[in-house]
Amino acid sequence: QVFIHNPHARGQRTSTNRMVQSNQDSDISLLNINQGITCLASGVLNPQLDYDCLLVGTQTNLLAYDVYNNSDLFYREANGANAIVLGKLGDISSPLAIIGGNCALQGFDYEGNDLFWTVTGDNVRSLALCDFDGDGKTELLVGSEDFDIRVFKEDEIVAEMSETETITALSPMYGSRFGYALSNGTVGVYDKTARYWRIKSKNHAVSIHAFDLNSDGVCELITGWSNGKVDARSDRTGEVIFKDNFASSIAGVVEGDYRMDGSTQLICCSVDGEVRGYLPGGEEMKGNLMDTSAEQDLIRELSQKKQNLLLELRNYEENAKAELNTQLKEADGHRGVIPANTHLQTALSVNLGSDSQSAHVELCISTTNDTIIRAVLIFAEGIFEGESHVVHPSLQNLSGCVRVPLTPPKDVPVDLHIKAFVGYRNSTQFHVFELTRQLPRFSMYALSSPESATEPLSFVNCTTNERPQRVVMWLNQSFLLPEDAEFQSAAFQVCFTSLRNAGQLYIKIKPGGEISINTDDIDLAGDIIQSMASFLAIEDLQVEADFPAYFEELRKVLVKVDEHHAVNQRLTADMAEHSNLIRSMLVQAEDARLLGDMKNMKTRYVELYDLNRDLINQYKIRCNNHTELLNNLKAVNQAIQRAGRLRGKP
Repeated sequence: QVFIHNPHARGQRTSTNRMVQSNQDSDISLLNINQGITCLASGVLNPQLDYDCLLVGTQTNLLAYDVYNNSDLFYREANGANAIVLGKLGDISSPLAIIGGNCALQGFDYEGNDLFWTVTGDNVRSLALCDFDGDGKTELLVGSEDFDIRVFKEDEIVAEMSETETITALSPMYGSRFGYALSNGTVGVYDKTARYWRIKSKNHAVSIHAFDLNSDGVCELITGWSNGKVDARSDRTGEVIFKDNFASSIAGVVEGDYRMDGSTQLICCSVDGEVRGYLPGGEEMKGNLMDTSAEQDLIRELSQKKQNLLLELRNYEENAKAELNTQLKEADGHRGVIPANTHLQTALSVNLGSDSQSAHVELCISTTNDTIIRAVLIFAEGIFEGESHVVHPSLQNLSGCVRVPLTPPKDVPVDLHIKAFVGYRNSTQFHVFELTRQLPRFSMYALSSPESATEPLSFVNCTTNERPQRVVMWLNQSFLLPEDAEFQSAAFQVCFTSLRNAGQLYIKIKPGGEISINTDDIDLAGDIIQSMASFLAIEDLQVEADFPAYFEELRKVLVKVDEHHAVNQRLTADMAEHSNLIRSMLVQAEDARLLGDMKNMKTRYVELYDLNRDLINQYKIRCNNHTELLNNLKAVNQAIQRAGRLRGKP
């Protein structure tokens, strides 16, 4: 059911086959959908009408409903509806109701015509419309379960951003800026492909919305959390400028002229049904909606600085005491100081592993003298659970070198933010060294000898006008090589082995600009083409590709899709036949009852019971068949997406 609260239509009691007036409150109507609802949206779909329509998505259907006239606008079967967004897309003149489902995106106009269709890499979880490239036309932002945010210019992908978890919400802010939320409690803001800021919470961000709450002319990112908190953050810094608390989890955050007084309110609703509306702050508040004044903020900031300086002073005093109490014959290492020329060094290398440890990338952190590393903290997205990792060697294993195994699950470049505590074995005070090191995109591939493995049959060939030296420069930047590769006049070839599945990768560069990539992994081939095209600034790359094993799997999937469609048609025909039989038997049973023929009546009702049981069994078979069909269609959509990634820059 859809719960509709409309205090502006009191006394207009309506009741239709879908909408029922609540008995408890005349302001409330209930819309019966009779299916599990996965997403809701409202907006002007028909430009000729000046009011909104309601869009209701379920696992299998999309319903467009006219609430004012209590009528269905259209009803369409869809390949899942996990998210809905309504608005204009690109050069398509009519507003569209765009739904994201099982790897597919569909757009319907107000008559239910399918004007837009394309595929994406995984199940869609969030959608938004935003003028991403500043051309005055909106692009479609798509967040999916494969942790990627994709930007579609109609049916063409123009940008991709990789995140660390499923993208659960997207919200356009202004221009090319938009907010996002992840399933692990992260919220943040992007401007095009550059991330401005992000914060992570132990709570889940249920809903995000852009709204100018402090009347400074710029929208803030409003977030409703699973613990009942609502906060507004600056789009530039992520600083909290307003917060409030509900007694239960937030259900949604929207905006509208709910009181119909000409002013737009920010409206927050909790799962317990509590609704609060917030008006934008006046200009006299100067953008600060918190209870404290600017002077109090300044005092708090200065107090924090004072505490930090006092703590630093106390550390120096304790070190000075330690030096006074230390006998002159003791080495400098037993005092709380380290040499001024101490440096922290890092090195990345490929470790092929052993019987007790799988293959991985090894981060080696070392000092330049006899100091030891007491502990290391590493912050990195997508590599460690909780995005951080602590190495704390025992006293017996302290040394000036710490080795940390890294196993990135995806081929994306990762910034490693490293903090190391450096001192001596008997030190109680340690110096903190901080540095950042980037993990190359294809670090999980080890350089190997071409003679040691069989060249894969699958390949991608392309030709560029770039100098081969530039391609080799990309190779040195994207892979972990023992030493930088150099291009000679003859044909250049390198071979890599995947640390994840031991798959082979060959890259060949010929003087004429022809590049050949041999791998049986179509995802890896797509990643390499995308990375290389981005580095060389190639908009469109003409390629020739062949993946025999993958295409054979795809052919089998397509055969299964045809089989599932045939089974579905047969089951539908059987159910229609059973329905006719049930109708006939029900009439016969009632006739026998009226004539007093109890024996014949009992026989007919037993047959009805058997037919009903058969119908239930057929329904279960149909559900299983539909689930398998969706899985196979998802595989087909992913194949289209993977093939599209072989063409060059998104």
